[in-house]
Amino acid sequence: MKVIVIGLGRMGTGLSLNLVKKGHNVTVIDSNPDAFEGLGKNFTGTKIVGIGFDRDILSKARIDQVDAVVSCTASDEANAVIARIAKNIYRVPRVIARLCDARKADIYHRIGIQTISTTTWGIERATEILTFDQLDSIYEMGNGSVNLVRIEVPPLLVGHTVNDLTAIGEIQVITISRKNKTFIPTHGTIFEADDILYLCILASATDKLKSMLGLQ
Repeated sequence: MKVIVIGLGRMGTGLSLNLVKKGHNVTVIDSNPDAFEGLGKNFTGTKIVGIGFDRDILSKARIDQVDAVVSCTASDEANAVIARIAKNIYRVPRVIARLCDARKADIYHRIGIQTISTTTWGIERATEILTFDQLDSIYEMGNGSVNLVRIEVPPLLVGHTVNDLTAIGEIQVITISRKNKTFIPTHGTIFEADDILYLCILASATDKLKSMLGLQ
């Protein structure tokens, strides 16, 4: 996966190193050349000095070819501008903006931009959002007979309930991550766009789950 990370504070640096460690192609942008020192000598990504919403800088970073953009500068306003440019002009599939003012989160979500906090948890959350496939097995139990998987809720399930994605003894939604919060749902919990679901499933029920999700 190709990712642009803009802003190399604690979050941007940690996220960039996390993604490179996982084998992803990372380009980092910061207006301060000294900021790159935090990446260390073994950072294998591309470094670009410049302003994150400068069109020439974004072109140099090949924003038209990337899978994701994460803007985590020190300014909520700058992050919003960068995220909107990436989402609306370059049609980047996944866009995340760091957010200090939680009151703005709903506004960002309405225009299709994920938000993250400025904590260590935020680094892990951003990595999680960026790095999983449609049906990603993250833990196997009982020699692989039971799997814990995570998915981003598909459009066809938005507005449906957890009960619609439950098969007794085979498929169970365990937790939902939504707008920077994770909770245990009830059978009546309604899925919303951009929800990340964690499900426990029997390996033998994988095809059934894919069918329920509209993946086959």
